[in-house]
Amino acid sequence: MIRRTITLYKTSFTGLSKESWLLSFIMLINRSGTMVVPFMTLYLTSKEMGRSLSEAGFVMALFGLGSIIGAYFGGKFTDKIGFYKVQLFTLLGGGIMFIVLGQIKSYPLICVCTFLLSMVNEAFRPANSSSIAFYSTIENRTRSYSLNRLAINLGWAVGASIGGVVAAYKYELLFWVDGLTNIAAAGLLFYFLKPKIQLKKESVQTEVVPVTLSAYKDKTYLWFLVLMTLFSSCFVQLFTTIPKYFRDDMQLNEKYIGLIMAINGIIIVAIEMVLIYTLEKKNKNSQWIIIGLVMCACSYLSLLIPGNAKLISLLMILFITVGEIMAMPFMNVFWIQRSNDKNRGQYAALYTISWGIGNTLGPFLISTLVDATGFKVAFVVLGLVLSLAAFGFYQLNSKSTVYD
Repeated sequence: MIRRTITLYKTSFTGLSKESWLLSFIMLINRSGTMVVPFMTLYLTSKEMGRSLSEAGFVMALFGLGSIIGAYFGGKFTDKIGFYKVQLFTLLGGGIMFIVLGQIKSYPLICVCTFLLSMVNEAFRPANSSSIAFYSTIENRTRSYSLNRLAINLGWAVGASIGGVVAAYKYELLFWVDGLTNIAAAGLLFYFLKPKIQLKKESVQTEVVPVTLSAYKDKTYLWFLVLMTLFSSCFVQLFTTIPKYFRDDMQLNEKYIGLIMAINGIIIVAIEMVLIYTLEKKNKNSQWIIIGLVMCACSYLSLLIPGNAKLISLLMILFITVGEIMAMPFMNVFWIQRSNDKNRGQYAALYTISWGIGNTLGPFLISTLVDATGFKVAFVVLGLVLSLAAFGFYQLNSKSTVYD
């Protein structure tokens, strides 16, 4: 049994390109410094900054708005100048701006800088998604994205756990760590994946791709993006309103919050690659997404259960982690299957934009709802919206033969 499990793990990681591993390693370094976003709401509502939850929600909404614009231009520049240059410039620019944001104490300037930072930072995503698709094959593409997610979540586990300790000492240091790891990731990208490597691979790589179609005219894909926006609006609460609920209503400290956030990444690192390797063979992509969304709905509804705060918060994290593992890798598969080398930047940009819209609307609307009615009502709303999104994916699958 143990030997079979070890073999399964080994097989799950074999067959991926060297470039995919390098991209994932670079992402690991970058995400190990991801400390600002999960603690931004706590930082703004701390005694030092003294802002309300709705004001913090507005800042996070600006972060989402900036990501929409950044994703759009990131996709356009990816198709025009290539994913390498876009990744390099955005990592450098984002790193510098994280450091600058940490020095600003004026609320209006924080709003402006957060918007600009997000615009630069999120332009990285379409380029990175395109590079993963480029350096993978049709057979291992889902696992290549899962490897990248593994690196992100391993980095997230490190960043969140250390970030909790750093935040308990001094919030400003979070911005320095996040900025410097961005810059370090840019250096690794420049050293390991220089343009000549990309150009060399482009000259030899061939792939049968679908007919070139503008992503903006793909009606099925646009409906998919609507559902993605609903999902992201809810999922982003894990990093915005939920930490404040953990601290203020459940009376959990920053160190414990960082620890349970880290558990999210640790579980993903431990089981996602093997699970995806097993599930993708069954060719039921839509089914896994629907199950994942239902699990995420259960995660928010679980916060309505009375009981020990540490156990309830842990249960919530377990539910949303399993939901994330089930849904997100196969969401990536959907847009990749509909794109090719000529329009992949468009598809990746719109995919990132849907996340940006969710990251804009979600924090603002839910934080406003919490200020007006309380957290309990918000959790019910989140559960209902995720259930609606799950039903939408069920309907989308019944009308789309491309999906599976």
